[in-house]
Amino acid sequence: MERLAQCHCGSLRAKTSGDPLMVSLCHCRDCQRRTGAVAGSGAIFEKSEVTIEGERKVFVRDAAQGRTVRFHFCPNCGTSLYWEGDFNPNLCVVAVGAFADPTFPAASVSVFEQSKHEWLHLPDDIKHAQRGLVSPAATVHDQPWGN
Repeated sequence: MERLAQCHCGSLRAKTSGDPLMVSLCHCRDCQRRTGAVAGSGAIFEKSEVTIEGERKVFVRDAAQGRTVRFHFCPNCGTSLYWEGDFNPNLCVVAVGAFADPTFPAASVSVFEQSKHEWLHLPDDIKHAQRGLVSPAATVHDQPWGN
């Protein structure tokens, strides 16, 4: 299935094909600050299934375990549209809200719940993690998620 995610002004776009490997909610303080919301929500795709159009700027920050993450945002409106990290160079994470599609697949995992707002209630069937999913036990298509 093809989908289009775009920034607020429409000049930066991410076209995706196929379904996301995973959809996550991240409650880390960095995502709270980046989004201005109580959590960030990202749809994880193979990079080969994402086509980017439009100019962008990049903000690089340190991530867990000495890695870095690169956030790509629109230089006009500032929307943080997608990001990628050293955790797996074959993956691209696209902001779920940028699809503006209420039928988009629901999150299956909630990470960094150690800083989750207490009043936010999540579905019972979601996987919970106090920290991230950088563990040999966390896999995507039988490959370690964090490697």
